[in-house]
Amino acid sequence: MEISARNGLKGKVENVKLGEVMASIKIAVDEPGIITAIITRESAEKLELKEGDEVKAVIKSTEIMVAK
Repeated sequence: MEISARNGLKGKVENVKLGEVMASIKIAVDEPGIITAIITRESAEKLELKEGDEVKAVIKSTEIMVAK
């Protein structure tokens, strides 16, 4: 997958919490350890995120997006 953002961290999903509208995704990365991405529930379900998945945390400005 190609993307314009260059601040990407590869990691593994540690935890997925689904709310009514949003989802909290904890991602374990080498440095700084674990980061948290707050994304829409729709996006979390579309990516079918689950613990153990290999993902990349894409950081752009003040937001963290998730690519799989």
